[in-house]
Amino acid sequence: MTSDLWLVYLLECADGTLYCGITRHMERRLAQHNGTISGGARYTRGRRPVCLLASRPCACMADALRLERAVKARPRHKKKSYLLHGDAEQC
Repeated sequence: MTSDLWLVYLLECADGTLYCGITRHMERRLAQHNGTISGGARYTRGRRPVCLLASRPCACMADALRLERAVKARPRHKKKSYLLHGDAEQC
């Protein structure tokens, strides 16, 4: 099942660090990051379990990549807020 929307997501790792990424399948990607299915980012492999803090839909991959980059550029304490309420025209 393929979604037409891209999602930008923010995870909190077991060590308290944050991870931001994009996907079209949030449940599958979260399972990959937590190691229940193969895949996932190298960064999260040693920081499991991870939990989803926030996600935001985008119409296309280019918009999702731009939003991901903007979230990553923010200081830690502003990442979640920016993802949820940032530039409304971004996606």
